[in-house]
Amino acid sequence: MTNHKPRSPSTPHRPSQGNRDFRNRTKRDHKSPDDQKNNPRGAPQLHAGAATAPPCIVLKAGREKSLLRRHPWIFSGAIERVDGAPASGDTLPVRDASGIFLAWAAYNPASQITARVWSWREEEIIDADFFRRRIANAFEARRALLPSGEVGAGGEGASTVQNTGMRLIHAESDGLPGLIVDQYGDVLVMQVGSAGAERWRDTCADILQELCDPVCIYERSDSDSRGLEGLELRNGVLRGTLPENVEVVENGLRFKVDVATGQKTGFYLDQRNNRALTESLARDKDVLNCFCYTGGFSLYALRGGAKSVLSIDASGDALRIAEDNLSRNSLDATRAEWMEADVFQVLRKLRDQGRTFDLIILDPPKFAPTAAFAEKAARGYKDINLLGFKLLRPGGLLCTYSCSGGISEDLFQKIIAGAALDAGVDAQIIHYLHASADHPVRLSFPEGAYLKGLVLRLCA
Repeated sequence: MTNHKPRSPSTPHRPSQGNRDFRNRTKRDHKSPDDQKNNPRGAPQLHAGAATAPPCIVLKAGREKSLLRRHPWIFSGAIERVDGAPASGDTLPVRDASGIFLAWAAYNPASQITARVWSWREEEIIDADFFRRRIANAFEARRALLPSGEVGAGGEGASTVQNTGMRLIHAESDGLPGLIVDQYGDVLVMQVGSAGAERWRDTCADILQELCDPVCIYERSDSDSRGLEGLELRNGVLRGTLPENVEVVENGLRFKVDVATGQKTGFYLDQRNNRALTESLARDKDVLNCFCYTGGFSLYALRGGAKSVLSIDASGDALRIAEDNLSRNSLDATRAEWMEADVFQVLRKLRDQGRTFDLIILDPPKFAPTAAFAEKAARGYKDINLLGFKLLRPGGLLCTYSCSGGISEDLFQKIIAGAALDAGVDAQIIHYLHASADHPVRLSFPEGAYLKGLVLRLCA
């Protein structure tokens, strides 16, 4: 891989250095793409078919069932052969063992997910018009989601509306596997995570420029998953000029967004509704916000009337932006305390000091990117939640989240139940939480439901 930029040491969820000890333990068993090439269990299988035949993916007998259920991923083990000599990113027809057409999919021989479906319609042509329709459809589906803002519009009037940020394209759930686009006012941030989306990258950027007319389209194709796809990391301006100051307005609160070096695409739009809920719960409470990043939950709690808010993150850069966000919103700085530290260590110190809180927010890093990491991740989640329960006052509230795709909602609830048991407390679930509505989950693609959360009340 080339063009790898230095990563921020921030500790929000989605890739993070948050729990350093836990991350290091996980990395010992995580194989790099180079290691996987020498590991038969980690490497995609070879499926060479007839080189002179028209390019086509042919599945093994009985392996078409997931496609018939409209799941968009085709794994290496389901493929009998690949005819022709297609290149990575090419669009190929997918057929069952008897030759019946199933879908059009983008091919990637370097990935365990060897093909990702564009369309199940045989008559569909995968061209620029196809992407224009899909992108326009994604925009239209979001127009009613933020009534006080406008999809694809920022500019001078942006500060007068309640919301100027939104996820415009959510990859597989919008029928565009590997493509994510977030809007922050008049700046768009585009993330390309698959070989198929990589092939159509410039076409999609042109369409975004045409439909949204942003001052800048910035590319953040620098996630770790790019390596698993055999793609180089890339970070930089695609169209226009990046403003010196990028800001998003969310429910009337103003946040600075570091689109170039911040986590994810610079901000966590998926937590919008959950932050608003926090505001409604915070009045007259002493609040602890762990893995606070640039202070999203903290500012909502302060605006909601929290008595005090202690916010912890391992990144000094993130905390400096958080303090700037506090000033931007003219909130009472005397009720806010910022701490640069490892959350796991601080939670133990707070426990030993006998500190307690009325409301605790745990929004940790992605401990389990896949199910293979679930066992190790479960220990990390249990650890922080056990400590969270011990720091809660009777009747207090714990807002706890997991953004790990490898941890199901059921498993997450079981982990939290185990933490409560080990902490010697009883708790009630009062809210089940998920990503905001601009992060839709396609029924046939449950993997899209990566963010899950619980609000629990500690029984007196």
